[in-house]
Amino acid sequence: MVSRGSPFDELERLLDRMNEARERAGGGLAVDVADEGDSFVLTADLPGFERDDIDVEVHERTLRIDATHRSETEEEYEDGDNYIRRERSKRSLSRSVTLPEDIEEGDASASFENGVLTVILPKSHATEESTSVEIE
Repeated sequence: MVSRGSPFDELERLLDRMNEARERAGGGLAVDVADEGDSFVLTADLPGFERDDIDVEVHERTLRIDATHRSETEEEYEDGDNYIRRERSKRSLSRSVTLPEDIEEGDASASFENGVLTVILPKSHATEESTSVEIE
């Protein structure tokens, strides 16, 4: 007898391919950048992500945000059909933003509250090394 996969396997593969294509097209992470006079303030909506899922790095005039979230759900129903459902998801978003002026990398700060990342980048002269920004 020929074994068939779940009819949902092909649908899951299609959705994965569509998600990857959307991310390659740049539709992944929208940001707002405001010039506040003495600093730039960047905000990004990251619903469903946790603080530990997000990496922020700044180098010269470029800010890079990487966010990756993985989840897995498994449910088993024993109502005579022995139906088992297992769902996995992985979401990855990244974005680089080049700022119009040099910033003081060592004084950059970030916070993450209610799914919104806020990065404050004081204006100044850039340094040569990249700096990770700790998210509060």
